[in-house]
Amino acid sequence: MHVFVTGATGWIGTAVVDELLGAGHEVTGLARTEAAALTLAKKGARVRRGDLDDLAGLRDGALDAQAVVHLANKHDWANPAENNRTERAAVETMAGALAGTDRPFLLAGALAGLVKDRPAVEADVSPAVGPGSMRGGSENLALEYVDKGVRVLSVRFAPSVHGAGDPGFLASITAAAREHGVSAYPGDGTTTWAAVHRPDAARLVRLGLEHAPAGSRLHAVAEEAVTTREIAEAVGHALDVPVVSIEPGRAAEHFGFVGRFFTTGMAASSTATRELLGWQPSGPTLVEDIEGGAYA
Repeated sequence: MHVFVTGATGWIGTAVVDELLGAGHEVTGLARTEAAALTLAKKGARVRRGDLDDLAGLRDGALDAQAVVHLANKHDWANPAENNRTERAAVETMAGALAGTDRPFLLAGALAGLVKDRPAVEADVSPAVGPGSMRGGSENLALEYVDKGVRVLSVRFAPSVHGAGDPGFLASITAAAREHGVSAYPGDGTTTWAAVHRPDAARLVRLGLEHAPAGSRLHAVAEEAVTTREIAEAVGHALDVPVVSIEPGRAAEHFGFVGRFFTTGMAASSTATRELLGWQPSGPTLVEDIEGGAYA
């Protein structure tokens, strides 16, 4: 397939582009900068210059390809309304361009806020509906296009897609440990996160693109539930700093923006995903990555 990838030089997108090219697919990556364009070109991918605000470019990119993988996001934590607006417009544009073609449109989903007090499963419907909801309700918006002839797939990524060079939540948690001289966990440390190694997540995206039926919700989850205390202990071991508990109310002060996520349970199962696609994660665990120096 010829696949148009947004977020093609991001943390997950970089691995997805490598996975797709390695499996013999053609890739066109969306690039905001000249540096991103050069990175894609060196890999052997085609380049489409633009960003998520360039709706005409997104439409053309979708029309020119046989499949779309939408991973880009502004991640503007200071302006969530703009973030949601942009995401919703991008999904409407690209999925709308594919209407009636039965081509795949795979987008990044989230596990945050799906359920409480148990691991999320693939059958759980996202409560995010409408422009004002998280990510602009993009998962449910995209799934509306199944009835319009688009093979829509949502991949819900674990909150930690980990590995050396990860710029995400774990990098911020590690940075807080360096800054404060202690590795902290909120409360009793029993809040849990799902986790997946980056190459395993990329392989799941490819398998979903190749084989998953329309309307599938897939979970990029290798470990169902890693406690915040286990994470803090691994960070403390890697940095050789003490491990301490802090009051959950101090999490935002201690960790910065990631504090509100570190106090939120985001455990999830991937049993149905594995059975559907034969996907078997093989990378190191989150703790193994941390203790092995991936964030040191």
